[in-house]
Amino acid sequence: MAKLHFKYGAMNSGKSDTLIKTAYNYIERGLSIVTIKPSIDTKGDTRIVARGGAERDVDIIATPDMDVRKAIQDFKKSQAIETLSCVLIDEAQFLTADQVDQLLSVAKSDNISVIAYGLRADFKTELFPGSKRLFETADNIEKLPTMCRCGNQAEFNCRKVNGKYVFEGQQVAIDGEQAVTYDSLCGTCYLTEKAAVHA
Repeated sequence: MAKLHFKYGAMNSGKSDTLIKTAYNYIERGLSIVTIKPSIDTKGDTRIVARGGAERDVDIIATPDMDVRKAIQDFKKSQAIETLSCVLIDEAQFLTADQVDQLLSVAKSDNISVIAYGLRADFKTELFPGSKRLFETADNIEKLPTMCRCGNQAEFNCRKVNGKYVFEGQQVAIDGEQAVTYDSLCGTCYLTEKAAVHA
């Protein structure tokens, strides 16, 4: 039986790069895949863009009201794919809870492996809806590590606006847009920066 996998990590942990490599490995072996990213992620437009420079076209852009299971079935039919081996999702934290449930059905009812890559929590350390549901339903959960500036393992995503750390605002602000950037920090560095802002 196919499984629903969630591979999560802080910013700069190589999630998109890992997805692109995984896609290549499937295709190299002659296996069919479909790649998805939520429409809210406007970075790269219709491409998955890794920080290291690798890119891949997206097969399905998932709007918040889309039934992703049906979209996968429609894509499979339109491309005359007899056997779909895997569904790969970038920025899975931006999916709705219903869409994660639809992906669970893809794995369990359609017997297609699903690998979702995304963040655990936002810059305020609060779970994204998609991530929360993935933690609740995924068969396998794997953390992709990355390093903080101090050399410890990073756990938290810190938002900067015009180069300054911020700890208030909307949950979603896309990296690289409107002077927004992100750092990955360990718990100690995160709390230090937060205390400095509120001092």
